[in-house]
Amino acid sequence: MNRIFFLIATGCALCLPLTAQDRAEIVAHRGYWQSRGSAQNSIAALEGADRIRAYGSEFDVHLTTDNVPVVHHDGVIEDVDIQKSTYAAIKDFALANGEKVPTLREYLEAAKRMNIRLVFELKPHATPERNREAARIALETVKEKKLMHRTEFITFNIDAGKEFIRLAPEADVYYLNGDLPPDELKRLGFAGLDYHYDVMRKNPEWFRQARALGLGINVWTVNDTTLMREMIDAGADFITTDIPHDALIFVSSPNR
Repeated sequence: MNRIFFLIATGCALCLPLTAQDRAEIVAHRGYWQSRGSAQNSIAALEGADRIRAYGSEFDVHLTTDNVPVVHHDGVIEDVDIQKSTYAAIKDFALANGEKVPTLREYLEAAKRMNIRLVFELKPHATPERNREAARIALETVKEKKLMHRTEFITFNIDAGKEFIRLAPEADVYYLNGDLPPDELKRLGFAGLDYHYDVMRKNPEWFRQARALGLGINVWTVNDTTLMREMIDAGADFITTDIPHDALIFVSSPNR
């Protein structure tokens, strides 16, 4: 009788839908830059995200022609293309809060004083070779600062993603572009998908497939709590947002 009950219960469990996530971890998109004295991708924004206890702080990196990784979202600063310029050509430019545009080394050195996880977006570069080189230099710099254990890598570029995985198979590498299904990401060695919410709405089965394959699910950039609830109920593990303070309150509320 007990054996029969066990088999019936197991069979029923396999037929049940995935249980909705109770909550998701919050990633501050370009840091917590809405606070006074902050700016996107600034060290102040990183400090702010750590202060409000977000799970992670996302930041963007470009490589200069002389191989200096620089933290900045846009590829152009004051009409100067970062990827086509030397570091000397941009080193004195400032962010909106007056901070100097940080190099990756400066950014990571500041991060060592904190506890927050680092969500490192490597921006696409001009050629497959340059994307792979940028990935190699990125890994070398993170290892130099002894922060691999707190860093997750994300990229729109498949060549950079594959190079991250090849050089650091132990690292968590997520793909951003939204054009590959979960089974292909698993085959390539990615830790998960990091897709825009519109992509996940068009492919709702990817939540279930990713979960079954043991892949992480991050959704970006979710700045509305109703949409946040929708993505969490669908199965998102992480929400990347421009409103991390409000998002943390929302996901912690028992009445959401």
